[in-house]
Parts: sequence; structure tokens; C-alpha cells
Amino acid sequence: MAAASTSSTPALATPPNGPSQLADPTASDDRQHPHPILSATTADTAPPSSAVLAPLTPSIPPSLPLDVEELIPTENINLVANGVYRSAFPKKKNFAFLKKLGLKSILTLILEDYPEQNVRFLEENGIKLFQFGVAGNKEPFVDIPEDKIVAALACLLDKRNHPILIHCNKGKHRTGCLVGCLRKVQHWSHTSIFDEYRRFSHPKARSMDQQFIELFDVAKVWEVVDRRCLPDWPELR
Repeated sequence: MAAASTSSTPALATPPNGPSQLADPTASDDRQHPHPILSATTADTAPPSSAVLAPLTPSIPPSLPLDVEELIPTENINLVANGVYRSAFPKKKNFAFLKKLGLKSILTLILEDYPEQNVRFLEENGIKLFQFGVAGNKEPFVDIPEDKIVAALACLLDKRNHPILIHCNKGKHRTGCLVGCLRKVQHWSHTSIFDEYRRFSHPKARSMDQQFIELFDVAKVWEVVDRRCLPDWPELR
């Protein structure tokens, strides 16, 4: 890294149009001031020549408190549609991150009782829990309960529950099935649906899941959904 010398003054790089094009370091133009996060290491104390030559390095604005809670996203986190997220099972270390999402609801696809610390987190933050238990389908030929998927989709298609987070254990197969069926409601092509499913289920995409998505009848969803509360998604028009 270049630094100012006490024995000689380093020359500023001359632009193609000559010295007259150099910016005045005392000018009030906002473009002369460094970004509060990415600032030159010596911009405030060194001569203009050093400020130009010094690389930009991240720095924490002095206004930020030192005890800021670390935000750790849940695994496999992704935005499905406006107001709908998907992820793996949230752990205690992810709670601060989830608070930043401003969730109204969490939709879980696990069969087991929800952990006490997670229930307490939901209660403290006014988050509603929807549970539609689906088996993990580790064994072949295990049927996916269509009625649970239909009920879960009706929940997702009610904007009063948004923002909402969908999760199972790893955010791969059960969550992938539900999202895949939601994509059918959104009129996605099978190719696009399966590409998304495989991306999140890698390296163990399950043909049974994809077959379920392909054969899923979206008409059953429209029989139970409250059309007055549909989210404003272009794909639903």
C-alpha cells in the first residue's frame, strides 16, 4: 500500500486531459466524500495524494454500537415470492436474523413437536405457527399427504399471513415439494419447477417428489383458498 513520504511529495496521477481536470480536494461536491462503509484508510488525515492512492477498505461507522447482535441466516434461506421465504429448520443462532425479516407466520412441515425455544421465540415476537406435518419420505413409495399440501398452499396464498417462512428440517425435499406445487399455482412450466427443486435438493433429488409435483391437481387449492386475500403476485392473474 502506498503511503505519504516525509522526504518528497508523491505526484498525483495526471488525467488524459491535463492537470486542470484534477478534482479540488476541498470542493463540496458529494462525490468527493467517501462512502461511510467503504472509505479510504487515510482519507481524513493524509494529503490528497495519499487518499487517491490508498485502496478502499471496509470500516464500521462509529455510530454503530459495539454490541450489535450477529445476524446468521438460516441454511437454505431464499425468497420464494414477495412475502414468502423458505429455509432449513431455524436454530437459536438464527433468531436475530429472523426478527429482521419481520415475519408474521412460520409454516413448518415437520411431524415432531416444535422445540420449546422456538415456540418461545414465536410468542415473544408475535409470530403465528402453522404446522402441516409431512413424513420425511426417506423410504421409497411413501405417500405425500395431498390434503396437507393443499391446506399449506391455502395458508401461503393468504396475504394476511405474510411475511411467512416455510421450513422442514433441511429445507430441501418437503419444502421443495410444497414450493413446487406453489409454482404450479403460479403457472410455472414443469421444466422451471424441477430445475428449482433440484437446485435446492442437490445432491439428492427424489423422483417421487417430482412425480408428486407433476401430478398435483391445483384445482383442489382453488376450492379452499380465500380469493379475497390472495397476494398481489403477477403469476396469479
